[in-house]
Amino acid sequence: MHGYLGIDVGSVSTNIVVIDDHNEVKHKLYIRTQGQPIKAVQKGLQKVKEEIGEDLTIMGVGTTGSARNLTALMVGADVVKNEITAHAVAASTLVPDAKTVIEIGGQDSKIIIIRNGVVADFAMNTVCAAGTGSFLDQQASRLELPIEEFGRMALHSNNPVRIAGRCSVFAESDMIHKQQMGHSLEDIVAGLCEALVRNYLNNVGKGKNIQSKIVFQGGVAANHGMIEAFKRELKCEVVVPEYHDVMGAIGSALLAKETTKGQSTKFKGFKSAMAQYQASSFECNSCANSCEVIQILEGEEVLARWGDRCGKWENGSMKREQIS
Repeated sequence: MHGYLGIDVGSVSTNIVVIDDHNEVKHKLYIRTQGQPIKAVQKGLQKVKEEIGEDLTIMGVGTTGSARNLTALMVGADVVKNEITAHAVAASTLVPDAKTVIEIGGQDSKIIIIRNGVVADFAMNTVCAAGTGSFLDQQASRLELPIEEFGRMALHSNNPVRIAGRCSVFAESDMIHKQQMGHSLEDIVAGLCEALVRNYLNNVGKGKNIQSKIVFQGGVAANHGMIEAFKRELKCEVVVPEYHDVMGAIGSALLAKETTKGQSTKFKGFKSAMAQYQASSFECNSCANSCEVIQILEGEEVLARWGDRCGKWENGSMKREQIS
């Protein structure tokens, strides 16, 4: 059987999926990156190899996420795309009439406007992490609630309180104040979900032409309180795909399938999971720019360098266009 590998490496999670020739997800993996993308990718590849067995042949690999270029070097990717493209491709394929994609991940959030199957507009959050998965994890931990129950608790609220959700610091302070005033936990959690949805729509979604069908994806789409808050605010159906937490990886796998059609893959094989990779950096003193150059080594061999403005180091190891 043939399979296509998609790898999405972000700051919070590393997601890996395998799809077949019919775009069906045959395997998915969600693990924490923990600030070590190389180890996370190798751990993920090892698990995938153990679970898919010898019957499946990888015919193409795609990477996305903030560590997409690094991951592409490690595994030998056939296609490397940014998160906007990967999420849009996955949403358009799994929900064919999707017109708006709301994606909220561990540390960022984005909105993608799709018209006639192509990305017409998009935006990402800027500096504030309010409303992202990390902030919700932090608040669930502070309230000593399992994150799985956090959203369901909001559904039992009769009178959500008003929380200032424009900033994570203000939101937490306001939640503590409401607790001290004696409001129920259900009303506070529901109020937080409503505040984060307002914050998202007023910042990330500001000025965007949001039309149905709306697809909600990313790890935060597992939060039932956030789903209901979006439905109330947008007054329309919000679709949460079955594999909402790994849509970036699915998009990468779909792009890999399209890229390798009729061609051989560059995939190095699952031996990448055992290779010795090292990432280091140094400051170039050749000019006044003093660029911080990042280099990736496999054993003693330099696989790639990037970060220099003039291309002196980058062009010396591999061409940039191959990994961007």
